[in-house]
Amino acid sequence: MPNHGQAIADEIEAAIRGGSTQKRLDTARRVTNLFLASAGSFNNEQVELFDNVLERLVKAIELRSIADISARMALTEISTQLAPIAQAPPSVIGHFARHDEISIAAPVLRESARLSEEDLIEIAATKSEQHLLAVSGRWWLKEIVTDALLGRQYPSVSRRIVANPGARVSASGFAIIVGQAETDTDLAVEAGIRMDLPSALRRQLLSSATEEVRTRLLSRAPPYLFEDIRNAIAAAAAGADREMSRVRDFAAARDFVAKLAEAGELDEATLFEFASQKRYEETVAALAELSESAIEVIRPLMQSLRDDGVLVACKAAGLTWDTTAAVLECRYSTGSPDAAELARAKLHFARTSTENARRMLTFWKVRSTPAASRMN
Repeated sequence: MPNHGQAIADEIEAAIRGGSTQKRLDTARRVTNLFLASAGSFNNEQVELFDNVLERLVKAIELRSIADISARMALTEISTQLAPIAQAPPSVIGHFARHDEISIAAPVLRESARLSEEDLIEIAATKSEQHLLAVSGRWWLKEIVTDALLGRQYPSVSRRIVANPGARVSASGFAIIVGQAETDTDLAVEAGIRMDLPSALRRQLLSSATEEVRTRLLSRAPPYLFEDIRNAIAAAAAGADREMSRVRDFAAARDFVAKLAEAGELDEATLFEFASQKRYEETVAALAELSESAIEVIRPLMQSLRDDGVLVACKAAGLTWDTTAAVLECRYSTGSPDAAELARAKLHFARTSTENARRMLTFWKVRSTPAASRMN
């Protein structure tokens, strides 16, 4: 056995010093197989010995032949073999993890327990998107690592992290994800069904989500999250961020609009200006005047979860679609309804006749008269 061990040592030294590419590859494979044959039973000194030898071989291969396809394939094979081994040579694993060739780096980035949090954070800060994607798929990631990964702002990495149940994400990490999700439907859905997504960020996500995202979220929601997501959607639809959600005093707007009407200066252009500037009280008062209705009728229509009532009032007032769209958007303090919602509203508006709209609005006005009387 001592002679056999010495023969192997001589073979390794010869391969490192002057062997051909194939000789070095064969020797690296042989050393790896020797290690794998007894992995788990070595002491620290023995692991260190294999680590030193294999690292020298790998670097010798790279020095002269890393551009060779067979060399890359061989190193990828060794990386794949060592990745799941808890006792794997640490220096070799660290070297592979930082390798620019992603086929060599990916196996250990995805799996090796030899990589510390510090290793992963460094790699997240310095290596390519593909390296970050490999790290993002690890079965367990702490927040400090996902923060580093998300800090690079790659949408593909964010999608991989939110789809990974073993990746812990901090509130600041989720804030990055939610920001990216505004323009990424798949990311919005995956983030929305994360149990650990903070409630405030879930509401923020849903406030700007399209109808498609909301529908997909409800269809994908696990039982323990279904009610939370449905309630968050309802809160977003109810306009938690709409201007009309605030307590308001319409007295000044009522008087101002009445004076404009008396002077013959209240028309659709005036209403469009109010709505475009998000002057909510003036918009409600002007729409009430132009539709020959009352603020007490128009205000609940503007506060409704649905657009139908506002569309009826606008049609009854003889408004064009552009002004109607501005009135709908006026209900939001920031942003606006998504394009799909506006498209559906436009179709409904076009199909509603002015005569039917006026009839419906008159009915609502009569029905609201007792309540209006109590308010005066």
